[in-house]
Amino acid sequence: MLKKEYLMVPGPTTVPERVLQAMQRPVINHRGKQYETMFSTITAKLQRLFNTRHEVLTFPAAGTGSMEAAVVNLLSPGDKVLAVSIGVFGDRFGQIAAKFDAVVEKLEFPWGTAAAAEKLQERLKADQRHEIKAILITHNETSTGVTNDIKALAEARGNHPALLVIDAVSSLGAIELRMDEWGIDAVITGSQKALMIPPGLAFLAMNDRAWAAYEASAMPKFYWDAGDAKKALAKGQNPYTPPVSLLFGLEEALTLIEEEGIDNIIKRHCLLAKALRAGLKALGLELLAEDAVASTGVTAVYKPAGIETKDIQKIMRERFGITLAGGQKQLEGRIFRIGHLGYVAVTDILVTVAALEITLTELGIDVALGTGVSAVQWAIIKEQCWQ
Repeated sequence: MLKKEYLMVPGPTTVPERVLQAMQRPVINHRGKQYETMFSTITAKLQRLFNTRHEVLTFPAAGTGSMEAAVVNLLSPGDKVLAVSIGVFGDRFGQIAAKFDAVVEKLEFPWGTAAAAEKLQERLKADQRHEIKAILITHNETSTGVTNDIKALAEARGNHPALLVIDAVSSLGAIELRMDEWGIDAVITGSQKALMIPPGLAFLAMNDRAWAAYEASAMPKFYWDAGDAKKALAKGQNPYTPPVSLLFGLEEALTLIEEEGIDNIIKRHCLLAKALRAGLKALGLELLAEDAVASTGVTAVYKPAGIETKDIQKIMRERFGITLAGGQKQLEGRIFRIGHLGYVAVTDILVTVAALEITLTELGIDVALGTGVSAVQWAIIKEQCWQ
């Protein structure tokens, strides 16, 4: 039977046809004028997306590479770092810093909840000697389907001099983030989420405070050296060979984002999440995150009792062509995750919920067919978001 493929995972996300076509262009000289013009245009569009006047540096890497780039450019061995964690990727940020001999303290919150701004404020007030040099926070935790309130957390820092470093790998381009306005010192992201291109590009933006920290940084770095990248960027260049075809795709993806408008994109993601959550609740499924902190890019769902998440994933994938993600670490086997990030429309949510109803029925779960789809439809009609 013919199956149309639906990649309903939190990344890598579906790549739009226009982006795929752009990536098929013949490779150009990455040291030529044509490339310099294109790369300068891309950088200007990235600055608008980051909501910053500061340079946005581009590295060939996965999102984790941008995490490492932030660590080695902003810190020195022995620096004390506060890693605010609500899941797998919050943990990872701290683990990377520890690998480079930073002294990492974890401010941890239960998985499925968001970081409490008052707890961060309390910890920083206790740091009377200002030993904490940086605060590492994941904006959107895809392992749990929870979004941190970065504006509130930034305000909670108050006058503490620690750098605020935000992992926006799965949020930038889908969830509101205002780097300069909110006083964020460094923001990182990757290409394979809301930017709608394949994995392989990582980005780092740093403000003046972060650049001052760079000058004092004693971490070893060569490929990740932000200073080298900044010097090359002034000429519309990269210090080392860039993935030209991915940059063709990025230029087109950023054009698509500006055509839709970032405010409209944020609203679309909010609607996708609201509609999906309404459908899942109507089927009697329990969700990991409460609405108030739920991600608009991925939804984590507890499996019904008596069946396995791998069986849900298998039927959805093999019969309907819909790929869902499983749980990670302590949530493995307990949840499945539905991504609705990037190039996703409300019709994709309708298809996913309809197929899930059949899947659950075939696995012996008592589901009234059409109940979830109807809830999705009403959510679309009402078009009201909690944000």
